[in-house]
Parts: sequence; structure tokens; C-alpha cells
Amino acid sequence: MTPTHQRLRCDQTTVWRLLEKQFSSTGSSLKLRDAFAADRQRFATFSQSAPYVFADLSKNLIDTATQELLFDLARECGVERHRDAMFAGEKINHTEQRAVMHWLLRSPAANGHASQPLATESRQVHATLDAMLAYAEQVRDDVAITDIVNIGIGGSDLGPQMAVLALDGFATTGKRLHFVSNVDGHELAAVLQRVRSASTLFLIASKTFTTIETMTNARSAKQWFEAQGGKNIARHFAALTTNVVAANEFGIDTTFGFWDWVGGRYSMWSAIGLPIAIAIGAQGFRDFLAGAHAMDEHFRSAALEQNLPVRLALLDLWYRNFHRFTSRSIAPYHSALRRVPAYLQQLEMESNGKRVDGAGEALPFGTSPVLWGEPGTNGQHAYFQMLHQGTDVVPVEFVAVKKARHDLPGHHSQLLANVLAQAQALMVGKADAGGHRHFPGNRPSTFLLLDDLTPASLGALIALQEHRVFVSGALWGINSFDQWGVELGKVLAKDIEPRLHSGDVSGLDASTAGLLQRIRGA
Repeated sequence: MTPTHQRLRCDQTTVWRLLEKQFSSTGSSLKLRDAFAADRQRFATFSQSAPYVFADLSKNLIDTATQELLFDLARECGVERHRDAMFAGEKINHTEQRAVMHWLLRSPAANGHASQPLATESRQVHATLDAMLAYAEQVRDDVAITDIVNIGIGGSDLGPQMAVLALDGFATTGKRLHFVSNVDGHELAAVLQRVRSASTLFLIASKTFTTIETMTNARSAKQWFEAQGGKNIARHFAALTTNVVAANEFGIDTTFGFWDWVGGRYSMWSAIGLPIAIAIGAQGFRDFLAGAHAMDEHFRSAALEQNLPVRLALLDLWYRNFHRFTSRSIAPYHSALRRVPAYLQQLEMESNGKRVDGAGEALPFGTSPVLWGEPGTNGQHAYFQMLHQGTDVVPVEFVAVKKARHDLPGHHSQLLANVLAQAQALMVGKADAGGHRHFPGNRPSTFLLLDDLTPASLGALIALQEHRVFVSGALWGINSFDQWGVELGKVLAKDIEPRLHSGDVSGLDASTAGLLQRIRGA
């Protein structure tokens, strides 16, 4: 069997040349208004339902002929084979020799047969899940605990924080959750000013229990706790880590681990999701997992033509490598989804922000776009001016929710009217006015619609984005599951920090040396 990292790269396929011709002949000049006028079925052709998510892709710069070629590209690149290898537990993260099985964290328990694939791993997952959820319920029932402070960084912060905010409507205990990730002490200090040692539980989230930013904050939190008269570290601290020995040495007895086949940015389905479980309860967390599992099954089984993660990824490739669009704006029209853009930044840019393919060869094309965004109507009064009339074309991804979970009259209809109008305005523009009032239109957008924002629908939405990133990486021939680019700055910081105290600038470049001396006041 050909190793998965040696699969055919998109630009090495026969279909790639056909796509280049398609782009030159019609793709680069497609006009959305004309496309809708010529095809009354365009909305139906370029929209579909997936578990908990309806997607309208019809306002994108794509036609049927292009879409068919893109499906052929996915087949020639072996996307389905690569997907199946992931779900079979193969070590598709070849640079670290690891399987990629975050999807197993949300799969139902194995049926108990020892011969069932990954049965042992499944039992371990569910044993940890059951223990973690039992602890979450214990914390929820503990009236003495009013505040939970999650200390982590990257995937140990962005995912749980995003989900806790998104599912605030399902948080019923009245407990306050705080998230600390930045090694900048101002962040931790601000949180500590709002809590009391006797009523606070600290969650230290670090797989190795060595992450420097996390452990710096953890040690400072412990020092604060003890300075405030706290004595029972074991009651007020828990660890989400595999390094039980280090956690015990810290004074922590309660630990929940996870596995090396769970990447940080895919880890909120694991024990890293403990803050989510405390917020929404055990059943809410199981619903969250079930929604993601439903999207897993869609991705695993749906034909390419009706496979939403595949369709989104192919569209991303069309924009990045043919239209040469360099960014995508995420506009969630729901205030509870306000951290989704930041979460998706890590998911996509850390996964696919790579310049070499699986064999280590430099790529001749662009990979991950820059992702950025803000909640919808806020963005309308900020950067939407550039989206409508700027010199760069930026595809926009709208996320909207049909049902409101408040009873304030008029708000939700106004919100939905705005998201529909913005997508329409980007497409149709305003051609009957010149100069400053001219809107070119023909600016593409994708519209993702949820019936309701629930644990299950959020789980499905996030799993959709995970699988989309997976497919993009498979097409580009890269390993989406390592992140070597994160390491260099950390290594250099370890060299620079003692120099800030000693003033030693030997061997440094002139700029770093000058800045270091300026900071020291020399």
C-alpha cells in the first residue's frame, strides 16, 4: 500500500491542467448575477443539508463544470482513501508517526468485542469520558465552588473558551468560568482580582504539564492561592494532562489524560473539554459529542457530490490556487459565536499553514488562507467597507442561527435581515451609481445556517470545519496534523529571557540586541 503521505498532490494530477483551462476560459470571469439569471436551479444545485447545518454555496464563483472537475480532483488525489486511513487509525501524521483519531473521542462506545477495530482505544476513551463527566457533575453540584479558572493555551484554551461562550444558554449552574492563556501576567492578575481562593477551582490544561506559558500561570495561581490562605491544593486544582507524576508533584490528585493521537487544536472533545462539561453538564457534553459524531458519519459515508466538508474544501482550493484569494473572513451573526473566528484561525492556519508537502518538498502554490473576522453586525460598522468596496476580493463565510434564545422583540429578525442583506449586497453590488457610491458586487460568500445553537449543532459545525481542513490538506499533499512552526520562537525565547536579566547580547543580531538593551534601559 502506498503511504498516505505519498498520495498524489493536487498540482501533479491530470485534472489540475483541466482546471487551469477552465479557470482561464470561464472561471475567472464568472458573474454571479448572470449565473443566477441563466439557471433557476442554481440555489438548489449549490446548496445542501448536512447534520445540523444547511449550507448555501450558490453565491460562490463556481459553476457546474468547475465543480465536477473539482470532484474529479478529489478522487485523483485520493481524498477518500486518505479519509478512510484516518478513520482506520493509520498513522497519517507521518512526521510524528501518530494516528489522527480525535473523531474517536466522539464515537459511541465499542460493542465489547475484542476483535472490533480500535475497541481497546474506544474503551479507554469512554472510561476517561465517564470519569471526567462524573467529576464535572461533582463540581456543578458543589455550592462552595463559584468560579472555575481554566489555565491553558492554544487548543487547551481556544476550543473550550469558544464552546463555553457559544453554549452559555445551556449553562444552568450559575458558576463563572474564566480562561487564562497569555503568559502576560496582566491577564491572570485581572482574573485573580475577581475570584476568592476558597471558592475557586483551577484547571491546569497541559498534555505534558511542561507548556511554559501554562505552567508559568499555574505556578503563579498556586502562589496566589497559598498567599490567600488556601491550603487544600488537591481540592482546588485539577489537571488535564498525561503527566500524572508532574501533576502529583504540583499537589494535584485529580487528573484526566488523553492520548498522543489527539492534536491540541482537536482536543476539546477530550478531557480538555472539562470546562465545557462543567458549564453545560454531562448530558450537554454528550450531545456536543453526538453532534460532532453525526458530522463524522456524514463525512465518512456521503458521496463526494453531497459531502459538505469536501465541497467546502474544494471551494477553498479553487479560491486559493486559482483566484489567488489570500484570506477568508468569518462573520458569525450570533454574539455567542464571537470566538469562532479565533478558534478557526488556529484550526486552519496551524493545520495547513505549511510550505512543504508530505515528502518535505517546497510547494509551488499557496496553502492556508488568512482567516479573520468578528461577529456580524459589529463587522458591518468596521471592516465590511473593505469587503464591499476594497481593492481585494475576500470570500466571506456567514454563520447564522434561525432560532433566538431570548425574548427581546425585534432583535432577531433585524439580525437575520442584516446577514441576508450583507450576503446579497456582496453579490449584486450597486452598478447604477458611479464613483464613491459604486459597489462592484460579484463578491463571493458562503452561508452556513443552523436551526438552533445547541450543543449538538455546535459540535456538528466544528466537526464540519475540522474535516474541511483535513480535505484541504489532503489535496495540497501536506500533513495537517503537525505544527513544527510553533517551536522555533519558543526555543529562542528560552535563550533571550536570561539575557533580559544579564544584559548579555553576544551573538544576537543587531535589532534584537538593540531592542533588548532598550527594554533594559541601557
